[in-house]
Amino acid sequence: MLDNMIFKQLMKHSFTIPVEVTYPNGKTEKYGNGAPQVKIKVNEKIPVKDLLRNASITLGEAYMDKKIEVSGSLQVLINSAYESANSFLNNNKFKRFLPKQSHSEESSKNDVQSHYDLGNDFYKLWLDKTMTYSCAYFEKPDDTLEKAQMNKVHHILKKLDPKPGSSLLDIGCGWGTLMLTAAREYNMNVVGITLSEEQYNAVKQRIKDEGLEDQAEVLLEDYRELDHLPFDYITSVGMFEHVGEENLGEYFNTISRYLKSNGVALIHGITRQQGGAYNGWINKYIFPGGYVPGLNENLTHIIESGMQVADIEMLRRHYQRTLEMWTDNFHKVLPEVRKMHDERFIRMWDLYLQACAASFESGNIDVIQYLISKGPSARTLPMTRDYMYKD
Repeated sequence: MLDNMIFKQLMKHSFTIPVEVTYPNGKTEKYGNGAPQVKIKVNEKIPVKDLLRNASITLGEAYMDKKIEVSGSLQVLINSAYESANSFLNNNKFKRFLPKQSHSEESSKNDVQSHYDLGNDFYKLWLDKTMTYSCAYFEKPDDTLEKAQMNKVHHILKKLDPKPGSSLLDIGCGWGTLMLTAAREYNMNVVGITLSEEQYNAVKQRIKDEGLEDQAEVLLEDYRELDHLPFDYITSVGMFEHVGEENLGEYFNTISRYLKSNGVALIHGITRQQGGAYNGWINKYIFPGGYVPGLNENLTHIIESGMQVADIEMLRRHYQRTLEMWTDNFHKVLPEVRKMHDERFIRMWDLYLQACAASFESGNIDVIQYLISKGPSARTLPMTRDYMYKD
């Protein structure tokens, strides 16, 4: 009885939109004014002790197991919960972070492979042709996802102001679109590194297919173990979210060590302006070992590693739109996904995509590009930003 009363109070104060909740006993309650925008059906009692232990894991698993069903947009519902000051997502009584994660080289490899080695065929179903799994950059409202991903690649490379024949290291190279574009269209000599065997094999084949063996190389190894000469430029997209809170300093020190004097790096990743945080459900099911660092943390580590900031750009709304497009693509290919994975996985992945879109929409998280240099800020770059936008 007490659990039911507390859970009802939790639902009553957790949303800024009108919602309808049907409880396990069949009774329905409406919260907020106006017609419900989302309907929630609670099929089994949710123990309050589990919510207190970790609300995100408890509610995420309940959705995966159909203990909770939602009619309407998950993104709208979760965004509403982030915007409510009394929500379980904002109330300190319900916030619970996981213990510090291990990020040895072995654990980092396992963490990456658990996500990215789901299979190239799975990602091909709902990513665009570039196989780019990070925030796109929408220069125009009608940009397709593929166009926006290529916009992002060129936006990053243009910020470096790269010189032909120069060297580029791409840490966490994904399926290789950025590094191979740099080799093919900017005449750079590139090295990409990844811990994903699926990505490594795919990039290696792309290098061969595109005849770039003299300019491009991909390595399957930890970013901390690279045995190469320093580079003129470094890019790293969607990487530092995976290294762990305790290894952020080492990550930026490694970038500094790999950069030549006055070298330039573009680091693109998910950041919280409010300070760093873990998410229990995301850590358990999507990105083991994940930690979203705070803006102040990253800036401190950049400076302490002997580098300086040349430019910072926030792309929060771009990632929201990217995730919304991925969600649409994922829904369109559900018949094909069902041939690979069960319904629990599908509900998990759908929740992941829409919850992340809601988190960006609400400003709970951001994605930021840090343009940094080894030595005085932007010593080798043009005086104004105009160069970043020239064809």
